[in-house]
Amino acid sequence: MKQSEKDYQRIVIKIGASLLVNPQTVEQLVSQIAELINPVRNLISNGVKQRRQVILVSSGAIACGMSILGLKSRPTKLEYLQAAASLGQSELMQFYRKTFSAYNINCAQILLTWEDFDDRKRYLNAKNTIQVLLNWGSLPIINENDTVSVDEIKFGDNDHLSAMVANLVDADILIIFSDVEGLLKPDTLEVIRVVDKITSRIERFASSSDKAVSVGGMKTKLSAARIAMESQIPCLIVDGKKNNALQLALSEPFNAGTLFLPSRDARLPARKKWFIFCARPKGRISVDEGAKNALLSGKSLLAIGVVGLEGNFTNGDIVEITDSRNFCFARGKVNFSAQDLEKIKGKQKVKEVIHRDNLVLI
Repeated sequence: MKQSEKDYQRIVIKIGASLLVNPQTVEQLVSQIAELINPVRNLISNGVKQRRQVILVSSGAIACGMSILGLKSRPTKLEYLQAAASLGQSELMQFYRKTFSAYNINCAQILLTWEDFDDRKRYLNAKNTIQVLLNWGSLPIINENDTVSVDEIKFGDNDHLSAMVANLVDADILIIFSDVEGLLKPDTLEVIRVVDKITSRIERFASSSDKAVSVGGMKTKLSAARIAMESQIPCLIVDGKKNNALQLALSEPFNAGTLFLPSRDARLPARKKWFIFCARPKGRISVDEGAKNALLSGKSLLAIGVVGLEGNFTNGDIVEITDSRNFCFARGKVNFSAQDLEKIKGKQKVKEVIHRDNLVLI
C-alpha cells in the first residue's frame, strides 16, 4: 500500500497544548497548514487548482488562561478550569487569527461538547457549519467548550475530540501533532512505524501525560487512533517540532511517525457510524441466543427475543444490545420506551423492537 499527498483532500489536524508553548514550532505548523489551504501552492488537476480542506483541533485555551493568570500548574477544581478556559479561549483565537491573517486565511471558532455529538440534530448542524466554512476556504478551529463542560458532557481530552471530528467530517486522514515522534517501544525507544491493530501489547507501550499544561498523553492518542481506525480513517501521530512535519506526514506517512491503518472492515454508512462513536446509549437490552443469531445474520430485533432491559430510554433513543454473557455486540435505535418494552418483552406477538436498518453490529 502506498499513499501520497494527493490522496488526502480533507485533513483533520490536532495540535496539543505542549506544542503551543513553543512560538517557533507553532509558526512552522501555521505556515505548513497555510500552504495546504492556499490554492496557489495546491495541486493542479485538469487545469483547475484544487483547494485542500483542513480542520484544526487545537488545545491551549486552559494553558493560555494559566499564562494570563501566572499559574504554574494546572488547576484541579472544575470551576477554576472553566474560568481559565474562559480567559484563554479568546487569547488563543486572537493568536490564530493574527498568524493566519498573514496568509489571507480566515479562522472560524467552533466550540463543542459531547452533547453536540450525542444529539443527532446538533451533530448534523455542526457538520453542515463546518462544510460551509470549508467551502468558503476558511479554517475551522475546533476546541472543547471547556467553559461549560462538566464531567457528563466532557470529551476529557482533545485527542478524543479530534477523532470524533474526523469521523464527523469523513476526513481522509487524522494527523495528531505531538512532542514525540510517535509510539515508542519502551525498551529501545524505537518508533513503531505502522499499527494495523491496537493490541494489548501496543496499549502497554502507551503512557499518560504528566505535563503541567495538558492532559492525556499517548494513552489518549491510542484511544483516538482506535476511533479513527474503526471509522476507516488513517491516523498519524507525528512530532510537530520537526521541520516540514506536515508535508512529511502527507508525502511519507509510513516514515513520518506512527501510522495507524484503517480497519479492514467494510465502511459503515454515516448514520451507523454515529450510532457507534457519537451517540451515548441511553439503556441496554439483553437478548437470548436465538435473537442474537438473528441479529448477526442481518435480521431485526423482535420483542420475543428480549429477556431484559436497563435504563429509562424512550422511543428513538440509542441502546446497547447484550447477549446472555452480558457482552455488548450491537447498538440500535429502539422503537419503544423502556416502560412499553417491559410490557411486551418475550411475548410471541411480533413486535419490531429495533429495525435492522437502525442497528449496527460492534
